[in-house]
This record gives sequence, C-alpha cells and structure tokens, in this order.
Amino acid sequence: MKRILFLSTGGTIACKESDEGLIPVLTGEELLPYLGDLSGDLEIDCEDLLNLDSSNIQPEEWQIIAHRIYKAVGEYDGIVMSHGTDTMAYTASALSFMLPGLPIPVLITGAQLPLTHVLSDGINNIRVAFTAACSSLKGVYIAFNRKIMLGSRCVKVRTMGFDAFESVNVQPVGIVDARGLHLDMESAIHSVQSFTIHDHLCKNVMLIKLIPGMNPEIFDILLNHQYEGVVIEAFGAGGINFIRRDLIAKLEQLVVHGISVVVCSQCLYENSDFSIYETGQKALKHGVIQGYDMTSEACITKLMVALGQTSDLNEIRRMFATSYVNEITLPKQP
Repeated sequence: MKRILFLSTGGTIACKESDEGLIPVLTGEELLPYLGDLSGDLEIDCEDLLNLDSSNIQPEEWQIIAHRIYKAVGEYDGIVMSHGTDTMAYTASALSFMLPGLPIPVLITGAQLPLTHVLSDGINNIRVAFTAACSSLKGVYIAFNRKIMLGSRCVKVRTMGFDAFESVNVQPVGIVDARGLHLDMESAIHSVQSFTIHDHLCKNVMLIKLIPGMNPEIFDILLNHQYEGVVIEAFGAGGINFIRRDLIAKLEQLVVHGISVVVCSQCLYENSDFSIYETGQKALKHGVIQGYDMTSEACITKLMVALGQTSDLNEIRRMFATSYVNEITLPKQP
C-alpha cells in the first residue's frame, strides 16, 4: 500500500464564493470527498500547509513548502500538492531546484474552476496527480488537464481554458487516454545528485522584458538598489539593441559590478542562440549567461537558488551550463 501526503496550499481549487469574490477556504480533508474513493490502495494523510491565492505565494512560501517536502521524504511514497494556477509554474520550478535529488514524486496540481463547481476540472487533475504520485517518478511535476509535465518546463498559457499549462520545448512526461496513464520514463527526471535542500534564496533578482526603445537607464536602478541577478527576455534568438540606446553596454556594467545577467528569449518555443547575430555575440563578449530554451520561470527561480548558494559569477555560469532536472537543452559539443 502506497502512503501519500496531500498538501493543500489554497488556490482556485479550494475556493468558495464570497462578497469579495472567490477566496480559498476548503481544507485538504474537505477537498478529498469530491474525488470519490481514492483509498483502495492508498493511505492518504492530509495537511493544510498554506491557504493562499497563489498570487501571494512567494519565495518565503517556497521555503515553507520545500522544508515540508524535505521532511516528508522517507515517510511517504509520494506527495500531491494543490496550488493556485497563477504562480504554479514558478513554485514547481523553484522546488525543482531547491530539492535536488528528490527521490519520490511530487505532483503539483490545481484547477481553473473551484472543486465545488459541478463542472470543475479539479477532480480529474487531482486524480491524475494521485495516480502519478504512486508511480516510480522522481522529482517535481505538474499534473494538469490529463498531462504530467516537468515542473521546470511548465508555463501557464491560458487564463480560463482547462488546458492552462504547456510543457515548453519538451513533451509531457505522461498523458492520460482511454487506456490510463502512460509515462515516458526516458523523459522523466533522472538526477544523479544526492538529495538535499537548498533553502537559501536570493530575492534580489529581477525579470525584464525588452521592448524597442527601452531607456538603458532602467538598468541603473538595479545597481542603485543592490540587485544581485537579472533575467533578460531578449528578442528572438537573443537580440539586444545597441544602436542609439545601448543596452549591451549597460549589461556589461551590471556584470562588472558582480550582477549575474541571464538572457533568454521572449519567444515561448525553441531556444535562444547568441552565436547567430552580431547583437548576441556582443552580449556574450560582455559576460551574459545564455538561458537557451529555459522558460523565464525556470531562469528566474534557478538564479534565485544559485545566488542563494554563491555569488561567484563563474560558478553561476557553470550552474546555468548544467541541466539538473531536464530544465535546459544544452548545445551538443563539437
């Protein structure tokens, strides 16, 4: 018999109507009866870890969640966690990097409609999550709309549709069809790291999306406010303007002052490649770190975790040139 820990953190799935709109009020014990009989081959323990709209789940909450998961390993065969959808991809990415070598499956799920609604998608989402939590998976995943996706590869792409999340640049690890749950274990996480917890997070990081005509002085604010890292969403494969408004010179200034600068693409799919165009090559020469095909959510959370361990730019660069949980597709060495 599998022993599963069900952690509830709030979110739409636990919401009820109020005079001020939807608010998360249902406990884990109150959520489970909506799912029918899950207890056949399972021993389920419920724990209400948080009770928040996920817009309010921030690095401090990631630390709470990570510590609870870390403590649960050895006691449980798997973990299912309900969570609001708005920041679910950030939480999943953060936990993926905070808990390297995680030896059990952690399935994060939620809903676009409260579980109390007759048409809620949450019932299937949690059922699939529990099924995957009983598998041989290891690491952090999101279970949504009959798919199991790497936590470090997910992005919320729809505000209302039940197909709210997509697995970006890799196929889902699992899908559900008329034959049940099918897992592609080759694309699952196979970490060689020893299990530990990286609970120190650097919160002095910023995500900036470039726009044509952006004032370069915006980067001076980062220096003046002691930011330690910045993720830049550049154009296309890695374009950064340097005519009239020289953003590349500003990025060099950040690097010189010890700020880690990671650059990824604004494009959701495919990878950035700074070797293609003059602008990208200039950025590389000035010390920026390539994000390749990582999501913005993965870049920002990986940088928070990395800076929580070290301020050495060369070590940060090495970490971003390493795939820990299949979060990045690195170019093949010639």
